[in-house]
Amino acid sequence: MTYSIVARDPDTGHFGLAVASRFFAAGALVPHIRGGVGAIATQAMVSPLYGVDGMRLLAEGIAPEEIVRRLTEADEGRAFRQLHLIDAHGNNAAYTGSECTDWAGHRVAENVSVAGNILAGPEVVDDMLSAYQAALDLPLADRLLLALEAAEAAGGDSRGQQSAALEIYRDQDYPWLSIRTDDHGDPLRELRRLYEVAHEGYIHFADMLPTRANPHGVTDRGEFRRRIDQLEAEYAANGRVSVSFATNRETGEG
Repeated sequence: MTYSIVARDPDTGHFGLAVASRFFAAGALVPHIRGGVGAIATQAMVSPLYGVDGMRLLAEGIAPEEIVRRLTEADEGRAFRQLHLIDAHGNNAAYTGSECTDWAGHRVAENVSVAGNILAGPEVVDDMLSAYQAALDLPLADRLLLALEAAEAAGGDSRGQQSAALEIYRDQDYPWLSIRTDDHGDPLRELRRLYEVAHEGYIHFADMLPTRANPHGVTDRGEFRRRIDQLEAEYAANGRVSVSFATNRETGEG
């Protein structure tokens, strides 16, 4: 019912995961990521425990192939599950159960894996992987979005579209970016819009958040305002307009 991509940027160590499905709120159950540890996608007849337990094992330094073995051997429903994951060193592994609905399968390459079930055909995961690998010069989030779009262009989920999500983790336990659309006629287009809106302010704010290395973060509101002013000037110079649905309330002296 889903196709997804799990990746690690070898230059930064950042993790990313993107997913799309003809199923409500795929982003609520499929992605499991922890900065500096790894990323896991659990799908088909989803077992959230694959994500929870798998992340614990990744944190303990267990190899992805061994994690797949442990999780699936302990699960009597494994034939109906699909799982792929990557660790902090770029090692990855994947599993597609024998009872996953056709077409179902996965592909594993250096620092990236793709997987899907109830797909139009194997070209969905093939094109998803190819699109990602052809865009290695782009930011991680852009690569993941291109991969989803290539998968959809190849037929995607054979039942249609409904939800999509994108998560990027840097070196923290919280996401640098986490956006999703849970019920939409064109979820990938909506995910693109949300990604653009994030660049209108949120990403600049995310760069100022406290981290383990800098637990105070950046608290200078003026710095944030300067970044937004610069962005707004660039928009004006290029004739761009915001794609956000945000509204402003007029306030006056009482």
